[in-house]
Amino acid sequence: MTKRKEYGQYIVADPDVCHGKLTFRGTRVFVSDVLEQVAEGMDWDQIMWEWHGHVSREAIAEAVSIARDALLKQHVKSRDARRSKQRVAE
Repeated sequence: MTKRKEYGQYIVADPDVCHGKLTFRGTRVFVSDVLEQVAEGMDWDQIMWEWHGHVSREAIAEAVSIARDALLKQHVKSRDARRSKQRVAE
């Protein structure tokens, strides 16, 4: 049985909500949809309006922060893997 996972104060993955995709707590709003709006340059006030106030500025900031951290973690992991391959080749 998979349990609900919390990724911060505002972001959750609950198998009983939207098939376990990342959503904002208490909503069915996908984190990926909001991040796409941010990536397209949409103003955060407009994003909050589009989601009828169900997604707060703080929730958007948390999503951006978590996405940034995941990207940087993946970059370091990839860089370290390349360095390991280079050492083996030497």
